[in-house]
Amino acid sequence: MSRTLYLECYSGISGDMTVEALLDLGADQEVLDRALKSLPHGSKIKGVLDLDGCDMTERAKETALKVFKILLEAEAKAHGVSADKFSYHETDMVNAIMDVVTVAVCLDDLDITDVIVPVLHEGRGTIQCEQGILPVPVPAVMNIAAAYNLQMHIMEHDGALITPTGAAIVAAIRTMDKLPNQFTIDKIGLGANRREGTGSLRAILLREDQSGEAVKDRICKLECNIDDCSGEALGLAMDYLLAAGARDVHYTPVFMKKNRPAYQLNVICSIGDIQRMEQIIFENTTTIGIRRMEMERSILKRELRTLKTSLGEIQYKICKMGERVRVYPEYESIASISRQSGISYGEVYQIALNEYQE
Repeated sequence: MSRTLYLECYSGISGDMTVEALLDLGADQEVLDRALKSLPHGSKIKGVLDLDGCDMTERAKETALKVFKILLEAEAKAHGVSADKFSYHETDMVNAIMDVVTVAVCLDDLDITDVIVPVLHEGRGTIQCEQGILPVPVPAVMNIAAAYNLQMHIMEHDGALITPTGAAIVAAIRTMDKLPNQFTIDKIGLGANRREGTGSLRAILLREDQSGEAVKDRICKLECNIDDCSGEALGLAMDYLLAAGARDVHYTPVFMKKNRPAYQLNVICSIGDIQRMEQIIFENTTTIGIRRMEMERSILKRELRTLKTSLGEIQYKICKMGERVRVYPEYESIASISRQSGISYGEVYQIALNEYQE
């Protein structure tokens, strides 16, 4: 059963706080131990985290890689180098990887599909670290907050409450920034703020609406008209946008002023991803302006479930509408099996659907 997680970050957030809170919610310790024992060993990582062969689901791997990429880019920018040239110190690397992988595995084990984080509370002043005296929020946290439109609230507290790993986790997993008007609490988990010795991260599981009715959330639509950009560049821009977390990307043929043939680029994204999406559009197309529209939408309750079939593991999207259930085998799972087996996409899809129904 898919679940919604609300992270209450009134005492900041860090990797270890998130780990403690998710374990307190009931994430399986044995599943986590298997994943951590399968991690590769090494003293440095440059630009990439290799999880091939690790005992984790594909969904957990995707989450871990996304968090680590955000963290690496923010730290590299703070140090004035590119992400592919930035190297973690051995101790920092091990701690970061352990926290990132643990959070990803726990979220997957708890079947968290939506995460609500309205605001991050941070302290003020300065802190002493290996790089010297740094202002609070530290540069890496500021980089993440700016790139992913995280809401910040500075409190009358001396010292840092948000770590770069904590900020990267929020940037990667947050899907909403507002609580629903009505909800039921299923379970509460706490993660202590050991560095500051006060406060905790409260993680709350919101019970799934069993009515099956459509629920409301807010998204953003970005659009721009482009008449002087090659098809190759537009295709690559779409790849970058989808890889960065866009909900949908499409082009529509249009005629602009002076009857110029052109394309209108439309991007659907989360509110928190607006700045990141606009940056990708400006960097990879020739547009000089982007229209932005925030809008409400109604969506059916859905969950992602990975099941074993005769062809291997397949991920399904399961949507509920009252008593009716719609099941869709996910494209990436079907395409991967089709490539490996030589069986056509249509055949693999039908087999996956039949075995789920059975």
